[in-house]
Amino acid sequence: MAMDPVFAPMNSRRVQELPANLHLPHIPPTTDTLLDHAVKQRLAPEGLPEHALGRMEDLVLQLARIQNAGGVPLEQLTFDSPQLVVFAGDHGISDEGMSALDQGMTVEHVLQLLMGLAPVNALADMHGFDLTVVDAGVATHIDLPEAARTKAPLLARKIGYGTRNLLLGPAMSQAQVVSALHAGMDVVRHLPGNVIAVGDVGVANMVSASLLLSRLCGVPLADACVRDDFQMPGLDDSAHLQRIEKLSAAASRHRKALGPLDALAALGGFEIAMMVGAMLQAASERRIVLVDGYVCGAAALVARGLCPDVADYLVYAHRTAETGHRLMLIHLQAQPLLDMGLRVGQGTGAMMAWPLLLAAQGLLER
Repeated sequence: MAMDPVFAPMNSRRVQELPANLHLPHIPPTTDTLLDHAVKQRLAPEGLPEHALGRMEDLVLQLARIQNAGGVPLEQLTFDSPQLVVFAGDHGISDEGMSALDQGMTVEHVLQLLMGLAPVNALADMHGFDLTVVDAGVATHIDLPEAARTKAPLLARKIGYGTRNLLLGPAMSQAQVVSALHAGMDVVRHLPGNVIAVGDVGVANMVSASLLLSRLCGVPLADACVRDDFQMPGLDDSAHLQRIEKLSAAASRHRKALGPLDALAALGGFEIAMMVGAMLQAASERRIVLVDGYVCGAAALVARGLCPDVADYLVYAHRTAETGHRLMLIHLQAQPLLDMGLRVGQGTGAMMAWPLLLAAQGLLER
């Protein structure tokens, strides 16, 4: 059976020479047969059937491999200074009416995060996560009201004031993509701890996620962009068909963008590119990477295309309600921890899944 293209070696169709100024970190694989055997023995005392803990066993094994650097015997899992990083950016494709929200809502969502008013703020506080918001490419300057008290820091890493409309040309230049990747790496490099949860904010970023899914995994656009997933009132079959035709034209315009980096530049966004860099850097430092929803999944798709070993470090928190995300997880061969039908990003699902990682920790402490 043919290998899924996103996991296949770079063949002639996907060969892409990376820019000389792009410096990707080295990511060590985590495979360790002896460790797996030792952990399984600790998880299943005598009298319990094999795989009694089901998928929880897989989670414990993955976390143990990540934290077992250099063959040191693993005594327990440790979670130090867990971080939630939410990357924000705007997309030029929103000019085409691809979202039910006005582009200005990206700033509103960022302000809610900064002032502690978003649902994810409560969850991050409850679980002891430090929240950081990164302006990767919001279309306007972010000004807090003078009387506002911030609950989270804002890192200004703006590459541009929103991406270009990808119907008219590439969303980003190659130089912008490289800058965004390096910026995402730099953000993680300066954060403490050994757990990074990644979230996103950006009007119309789901369109970019769908286009990346279609391009990198060969999923038809009609399946990646299902009408009901976009929650747009008044969007009938005819209007949705026009959307698909527009996006198909955009995909055709960028048909030569086959490799993960070229596809990211043509179809992605600043926040997606920064998440790719953040995931790669976190993995290179043997941190656990908790991946939120659909848009974060698109970043994971690109990251795996650039450095396949990053897959060992990615824990997929949940499956969203969007059909495209379900297809993406199938192509990633990933089993998410939760399936709650969420339609919100910002790391909300990652925070909801965190107690399962704490349960994994507890299983190795007894």
